[in-house]
Amino acid sequence: MQEWTYHRGNAMRLLPSVIVLIALAASLAPAPRGASPAAEGLTLSWADNILSVRGRHLPGGAVKVWYLEAFCRPGSTDRDWKETVIPHATELVEASPDGTGVRLRSTLEDGVIVEHDIRAGRDEVDFRLNATNPTGRASRAHWAQPCVRVAAFTGVKPAPNSEDYLPKCFVFVDGRPTRMPTKPWATKARYTPGQVWCPAHVDRNDVNPRPLSELVPSSGLIGCFSADESQILATAWEPYQELFQGVITCLHSDFRIGGLAPGQSKTVRGKLYLTGPDVGVLVKRYEADFPEHRRVGR
Repeated sequence: MQEWTYHRGNAMRLLPSVIVLIALAASLAPAPRGASPAAEGLTLSWADNILSVRGRHLPGGAVKVWYLEAFCRPGSTDRDWKETVIPHATELVEASPDGTGVRLRSTLEDGVIVEHDIRAGRDEVDFRLNATNPTGRASRAHWAQPCVRVAAFTGVKPAPNSEDYLPKCFVFVDGRPTRMPTKPWATKARYTPGQVWCPAHVDRNDVNPRPLSELVPSSGLIGCFSADESQILATAWEPYQELFQGVITCLHSDFRIGGLAPGQSKTVRGKLYLTGPDVGVLVKRYEADFPEHRRVGR
């Protein structure tokens, strides 16, 4: 009986050390094979008009979005860009401590105020906007440009007017994902290079003054593959004005406001997807998020 008491007492004294060793071993153990880094989720920050979307699984560690590049007037397709842009200023209203959300406010020169609620998820960023004209004058703010920079994601060097990333990029034509450069590929416009795809519901006089494709996109989704083709970046908005391949290694799905009467408010929503390489899975998500696009066949 005394021998049992002796060993039991030693065991009790050793128990805390054993627990510490087990905890340490667990913390040093490798992550289970097949676990996706994206399961950790994305985080956001915004400063100096750049929205940074970070994730350990992302090429380069982050995707940068010029948010926002410009608010624009209609009649823009063949006009000096300075006459199209409505000056604006965007400010940070709130940033969540965990990095999963930011709220911004854009004030346009004509008095329009746009509130932005931006939230990060596991593999997407959700945008909810409310545009209000509190003035007694009609606003000609018809569309705006979130500029998604994709050089790091596609594995090319960021360079002005570069087209090295085009083979990684796609739009949808006749319901099928179509890699760039699409055929035919427009080359003439007031400003070159670049490529604009105007959807059927938008006046072709009201888009970016870059080469305008004769192809009409069948989807509001535009995107690209990572360098190793293991991931997709894609973006869409509702309503949307145009799809655009830009000149600073960027892609646009530019959202539509359509002008605002005195006292009028409108809502806009968007998505930035950062997913696996399955285009079919992406399309199903997009159609669930934007049923208007599927219903009207845009």
